Amino acid sequence: MRSRRTAVRTAIVAPVVALSAAAAILSGCSSTVSGIPQPSTTISAGTPSGKGLSKLLVDPADFPARYEAIVLPAQAVSMAAPDLTGVPQGAVVDPADCAPPSQDYGPTGTVMAVGTDNASRSTISIELTKTDTPLDELAKQTERCGEVTVTDNGAESTVTTQVTPAPPVRADDTLALRRTVRSGNESEKVTQSMVTLIAQVGDVRVSATFMSFGDAKADTVALDEVFTAAVQKVQNS
Repeated sequence: MRSRRTAVRTAIVAPVVALSAAAAILSGCSSTVSGIPQPSTTISAGTPSGKGLSKLLVDPADFPARYEAIVLPAQAVSMAAPDLTGVPQGAVVDPADCAPPSQDYGPTGTVMAVGTDNASRSTISIELTKTDTPLDELAKQTERCGEVTVTDNGAESTVTTQVTPAPPVRADDTLALRRTVRSGNESEKVTQSMVTLIAQVGDVRVSATFMSFGDAKADTVALDEVFTAAVQKVQNS
């Protein structure tokens, strides 16, 4: 089953040949992915130098070989980034105060790289955002808003999010989340499952998300590897 936002994202991404791998994550159906992030690498905390976000983003070569990775162009980021929260832009969230914080999807506010494992139809997304909001506020909102209803153009979905043990990397703050988005009707249900690792370094927030629509288990080893590389690059820049 393909949701309305899936069709829209695919339509935007499809003209860019290099994005064919990323577009694969936007269709399909199926089961909940289980898994708990188990990062192990220690990284020194620090403050980024203030370079543009695009210069702080990991290179596609930093992804494990089986994840065909590309850097998303600016016009695709505004569609792909909200998908990681389960709340498309303009959607109605109930309770209303559980809506994700507003975000600048321009190149100075958000940049993304996405790697796709075509065999399992799963992806790892690295997102860098500029924010002065403490990461602890996101943790508190998540604990308060464990389950919300999202309505987008008449289509309804249920987004369930829980805080899991934080990744053991040194940063200003860290957080880990497991999120499930369920949509569709009784005959055609779609389950989008994610595991997200987050680190705050100065005013840059680094998020790494494993996403799957299929029956693949969360690849926490690869997720940790890319997350570590992403945080390290921000720390060293």
